[in-house]
Amino acid sequence: MAFTSQDGWADKAPSQHLFQRPARPIVMRTSGRAHGPVMRIFSPGDLGQLIKPFVFLDYFDFAPSGDTLFPMHPHSGIATLTVLIDGELHYEDTTGAAGVLRSGSVEWMRAGHGIWHGASPAKGTRFQGYQLWLALPRTLENGVPESQYLPPQSIPRQGPARVVLGTLAGSESPVAAPSGVALFHVSLAAGESWRYQPPKGHSVAWAHVNRGALIVGGETLQTELAVFAQSEDPIEFTAQSATDFIVASAVPHPHDLALGYYSVHTSNEALRKGEAEIARIGRQLRAEGRLR
Repeated sequence: MAFTSQDGWADKAPSQHLFQRPARPIVMRTSGRAHGPVMRIFSPGDLGQLIKPFVFLDYFDFAPSGDTLFPMHPHSGIATLTVLIDGELHYEDTTGAAGVLRSGSVEWMRAGHGIWHGASPAKGTRFQGYQLWLALPRTLENGVPESQYLPPQSIPRQGPARVVLGTLAGSESPVAAPSGVALFHVSLAAGESWRYQPPKGHSVAWAHVNRGALIVGGETLQTELAVFAQSEDPIEFTAQSATDFIVASAVPHPHDLALGYYSVHTSNEALRKGEAEIARIGRQLRAEGRLR
């Protein structure tokens, strides 16, 4: 069938772009800001308000000196996710867990009503990865703390993507995260493309590139974060050069954020409960000589 324009000329077929959904646009970009030896990409007081339940992201890539960079400190109301791309990390927390994470490992810690933890990267080796905080639903924000320390081989892979949170093409992460969140660690060769279709209801989405140049949403990203327009549309990624990045999506967090120093809750009442519990644990740790 021919298609005739108002000017009277005809094409044998309509242009291909008439049938293509436009790229899901980027609505915000940031490289973050230096915070000691790490890059603070976003916090609960800034972008965390826009992309909650994701409320905090640090990216780190440096050679540790051997000092304890992350001494024992508290959290409540959130879960923390650490994705260790390279290096070695000695950890402990007040659930009784302690050990060593190595390259490719994942730490998941659901702080609930209160937990303290600390970590120290090994001296002299590259230390690279991410720490992400997620606001917990009301049913979990003041619950019993839990932690998981997962070796690299326990994280499933689908094509170029490691399934860190959620599910992808039938592969499910072993992380005991709340429903409605997903995160993937993706590596693409130059010229390679990858398409992510968020699950139903996942209208929040963002990506952070730590290596290479990535074309997405009609723009090129390098060592920065992109927040995508809220929708359930797919996201198309093409590597301009060898690229490493994380991409996350979620059902929007429906509550306002009640913020403490190390805590994020859904209400001031829940925040008071969490801060009271971490203060109690802190007193116990000081009595045991584990805190200065």
